[in-house]
Amino acid sequence: MPPLTPRLPELRRREALHLLAAGIAAAVGGCAKPDEEILPYVHQPEALLPGVPARYATTLSLAGWGRGAQGLAVDGRPIKIEGNPLHPASRGATDVFMEASVLDLYDPDRSRAVTERRSGIASWEMFGQAYARPLAEARARGGAGFRLLTGRVTSPSLQRQIAALRTAMPEAVWHVHEPLDEPRARAGAALAFGRPLRALPRLERAEIVVCLGADPLGPGPDQIRLAAGFMERRRDPARFGRLYVAEGLPTLSGIKADERRAVPPHGLPGLLVHLANGFGAGLPDPGLAEPERAFAEAIRLDLQAHRGRALVLAGEALAPDFHALAHWLNARLAAPVDWIAPPDPMPGDGPEDAPGDIAGLARDMEAGRVSCLAILGCNPVLTAPADLDLPGLIRRVGFSLHVGCHADESAGATHWHLPLAHELETWSDLRGPDGTASLVQPLVRPLYGGRSAHEILSLLAGEPARSGYAIVRETWSGQGGADSEGWWRRCLHDGVIPDSAAAPLTLPEPALPALPPLPGPPAAGLTLELTADPSLWDGRFANNAWLQECPRPITKQVWGNAVLLSHGEARRRGVEAGQMVSLTAGGRSLAVPVAVVSGVADGVAGLSLGYGRASAGRIGNGIGSDAYALATQAAPRLIRDVALTPLDDRRAVLRTQNYVEIAGETERLFRRIDLAALAGAEPKGVGADQPTLLAPWTGDADGHAWGMAIDTMACIGCNACVLACQSENNVPVVGPEEIARGRMMHWLRVDIYDAGKPERIEAGFQPVPCMHCEHAPCEPVCPVAASVHDGEGLNLQVYNRCLGTRFCEANCPYKVRRFNFFGYADGQEYASLGAEPVKAQRNPNVTVRARGVMEKCTYCVQRIASERQAAERDGRPMGAVATACQSACPTRAIRFGDLNAEGSAVAAARSDPRHYALMAELNTRPRTTYLAELRSPSPALSGDRP
Repeated sequence: MPPLTPRLPELRRREALHLLAAGIAAAVGGCAKPDEEILPYVHQPEALLPGVPARYATTLSLAGWGRGAQGLAVDGRPIKIEGNPLHPASRGATDVFMEASVLDLYDPDRSRAVTERRSGIASWEMFGQAYARPLAEARARGGAGFRLLTGRVTSPSLQRQIAALRTAMPEAVWHVHEPLDEPRARAGAALAFGRPLRALPRLERAEIVVCLGADPLGPGPDQIRLAAGFMERRRDPARFGRLYVAEGLPTLSGIKADERRAVPPHGLPGLLVHLANGFGAGLPDPGLAEPERAFAEAIRLDLQAHRGRALVLAGEALAPDFHALAHWLNARLAAPVDWIAPPDPMPGDGPEDAPGDIAGLARDMEAGRVSCLAILGCNPVLTAPADLDLPGLIRRVGFSLHVGCHADESAGATHWHLPLAHELETWSDLRGPDGTASLVQPLVRPLYGGRSAHEILSLLAGEPARSGYAIVRETWSGQGGADSEGWWRRCLHDGVIPDSAAAPLTLPEPALPALPPLPGPPAAGLTLELTADPSLWDGRFANNAWLQECPRPITKQVWGNAVLLSHGEARRRGVEAGQMVSLTAGGRSLAVPVAVVSGVADGVAGLSLGYGRASAGRIGNGIGSDAYALATQAAPRLIRDVALTPLDDRRAVLRTQNYVEIAGETERLFRRIDLAALAGAEPKGVGADQPTLLAPWTGDADGHAWGMAIDTMACIGCNACVLACQSENNVPVVGPEEIARGRMMHWLRVDIYDAGKPERIEAGFQPVPCMHCEHAPCEPVCPVAASVHDGEGLNLQVYNRCLGTRFCEANCPYKVRRFNFFGYADGQEYASLGAEPVKAQRNPNVTVRARGVMEKCTYCVQRIASERQAAERDGRPMGAVATACQSACPTRAIRFGDLNAEGSAVAAARSDPRHYALMAELNTRPRTTYLAELRSPSPALSGDRP
């Protein structure tokens, strides 16, 4: 066999000296001063050490709601987002949207200048001159003709500014449009209690949770709190309880359910009526079929046995009357739910000063009653119902302007566009879903010259220019008593305004509502559910490459959307996965590929929002199909009688993993235990009792033995860990073309395994990082010792040794190694990701890998090294180390630590009855191990299982 590297010719002494001299000259040149003038620190900023991350408390929003965050900045560059443990909406954890916000900050497609539709790039001064006339005319009319359109506003400072503007111009009208609001839930609460209210379910106190089209564990502003509360209770076997879910499309709550049934939206009200009748509602019998009746009866028995500890949640598929019925039922159950006054004024809330909705704005524009329109921080041209024809109506307005981070679809429809600063660049304040107020403070000056919403609204009101800091500081100027400045600094440090959460209200029991007739099945066609996308939300994150390439939790689709159909529905309609179909409703059509997914109810189709954009940016343009094109005022999220027509074309549905059905292989790949069998379960080892040809493990020479335990019961598949790993470790994006070739670079994936049947799924999630095997199959096959073990048990990859043979990847049974086929982060970046601003996000403590090397999870070795250095400096033992994935997890499903440390949670997990190792029979002896999925199926439904 020829040698792996050719033999180099021998150098003569004179040639060697020439080369040595050339190398010395090059080194000297490399140490010379740069051509540009550079300035050293004269007075180093307080608490800023070069190369050392500094943490700042701030707040990030989703759909207007604030979630507490901590921004990590190195030398003034924000590089990572983590949760604020003092904020009740984040509890120290994150979600995918919080993690990806730091990439949005550096997005090179963000707006950089004021623009005017006809003349192009302008200036703030030019806009001020152009705006002076329409503002003066509106003021002369008392504000008549002036319209302000925003998304949800929870900021106390922004609410105060809007109130001042409406006082100065009493005829001006404020409109609010939040695409993924829950208007039926709000209307149902008002119907039940006679006034607008917001419900705060307390899942940590509910042992029986019934979700009828609701998805409390799914993506949303309150996901972290709800998921943490739910899993907090489930860690106690005595209070484990049971989760029932009836839904048309599989959701994260449905995957985690103990009992789930695929029920079309028109079947959900009947289930609720049956449950209410069990508590004395006396409503007409809904006439459920036998399987649904058995399911409802099992729920009723559990509800009756758990009064005070049971909760029923209704989703947006149910009409407001049925939401009111759910509130009536919860009152009978003494359900653990708090009610607060809504912190966010929304259309239809009742008071005269409540904002108008998008439909009212459209009517006014059509009637010519709008002379000046200001769109602040939202994109209604993309997200408004298609039958409003908002672009055409905006063109009728004499003066229109859009304020946003991107020159998006709404910016293209208005006369002027003003650049909005990112939340990590601005001062502001926000309220969380429970009313807690928290501060937004900038980590960096505006990179592209944008201004905050407060500064721009002050400009629109014709007030003297003021900084965002001054406006926010004024809002809270009366707080803190005599020590106002000390109080303010403490709030900035903590990120949270103390004692600002809304007080729970004491309410009378709601009356039993008068219900409309139960809905029947569609006369023809499908029922189409338009859903929030787990990665793009409502489309506002479409230009974020991390989120585009983040696999959707259930379908594992990336870079696009597809219409979801059940296996049976696809067979009946003669379509298959990847085939293009036309969806038609109300005279509007949309072409979209098919994805066949287990757990979808027959007669139901699902399509996520936020794709098919034309003005998202270089990352998001032209990706997927625009589901908003089918939405109408009457049916914004649930569309009945949708016609599906097969087309001849095909489009690949890009996935990073196939949906794995493992009936018969559950123990080997994904272990499940029923609660009743937990007492007799035994922990499974890591394969140390298996024969081996390798020498016994004698590592851990440094006294530490790092390991990880992942509790699959607590994992909700939200992908926060995946994005946290990507942000922390400079994991590159490869783009749709490379994904189509089967390539990806994520160091951590979340597998989904289904032990059920297509019509009755029994699935679970399993995060899979590197196993850090003690008998690592990747190490002996590496010809250059690039894959090695250190003295603390870490399986490391030495990048500058790696030759790219990929032998280690071929020998890894867990398939967790990733190969740089191209310079995904080093000269061959996807789309705009090679721009200079994007490079500022990279973590300086992690190597940016060049083309041709293998990379994988390192247990965040840089964090271990930082703690080791700090311990040596302080003369103390090493403390706890938290990996990026562990820090992000909202349910604390990931535990990391030292197996040799006294009281180690990781070591304790190995004696848990649910403990097991993935494919332990291979005798790789992994340091990453698992706790089995734990479920509590209903005994009443034992004969109704697949």
